[in-house]
Amino acid sequence: MENEKLLSVQHLSRFYGSLAAVNNISFHLNKGEVLGFLGPNGAGKSSTMQVITGNLAPSAGQINICGFDLLDSAKQAKANIGYLPEQPPLYRELTVDEYLSFCAQINRVEKSKQKSALTRAKERCGLTDVSKRLINNLSKGYQQRVGIAQAIIHAPAIVVLDEPTVGLDPIQIREIRTLIRELAEDHGVILSTHILPEVQMTCDRVQIINKGQLVYSDNISNLKQRMQSNSLIVGLKNAPSETELAALSHIEHIEIMSDNRFRLSHAAEHHPAENIAQLAVKNNWGLFELTPGRKTLEQIFVELTYNEVIADETDVETDKGASAA
Repeated sequence: MENEKLLSVQHLSRFYGSLAAVNNISFHLNKGEVLGFLGPNGAGKSSTMQVITGNLAPSAGQINICGFDLLDSAKQAKANIGYLPEQPPLYRELTVDEYLSFCAQINRVEKSKQKSALTRAKERCGLTDVSKRLINNLSKGYQQRVGIAQAIIHAPAIVVLDEPTVGLDPIQIREIRTLIRELAEDHGVILSTHILPEVQMTCDRVQIINKGQLVYSDNISNLKQRMQSNSLIVGLKNAPSETELAALSHIEHIEIMSDNRFRLSHAAEHHPAENIAQLAVKNNWGLFELTPGRKTLEQIFVELTYNEVIADETDVETDKGASAA
């Protein structure tokens, strides 16, 4: 069912003494989507994942998983969630089949259904050909696949993946990303990561957490719109002087780039591309590039998290001033 809400987190907090690892955050997860949980190391991602999977008690807030409150109905709630922590919980002395069979049992898969559950998990994660091999002898990429297989062995509604591609090579990363997208066809997936391209290439929605607080939450389409910057990249073989370019209507700043290219920053409400193209033809500037500038996801991430730091520092200075007064 489209937009079926699988997870609802309301006003969640987790404190370690006076330190707020997670501070009053709320979000939800729908069936069929991949929710990216993005933040720098130490931002509170793993603590949030541990709390919503029942491995860490919340200090405050409510977590509802498929209609079950995680605190009041822990057994039923946890049955609907699969979890791959940052360090996969693998028994390396077992074969893939032995390990997944054990995982099926501890996740209370009915004995009559365990064989089909193993087959399905191995097929989904591309493990059929290595099922008899010791986990210790598998590559890190395949070990990650085994970790994902144990998370889905009981066919949970929600799959939580904490940093699933850390330490993998580019080919392995691509394979895991494809697998995550495939999992979203039957599950809701939460992907916790600090790797920026992971979010763009894999997720439907993205949330950015910093110092335990959500500083951004939106879908990928709106994020891409935010990535549009108020600038143009202009390439001119016979470029006029910088003064002439600066004199163009609504141009606020010029950055000289390499190979006769310029970045022209303009007012947000005005788009001078058409005017520049007409002037280039009229004056024989030799226009060979005219593209809208874009912010990278990294720039947006830094803007959001850096602004939080500035705000914190301002508050500290204000407090000092008040104390001095």
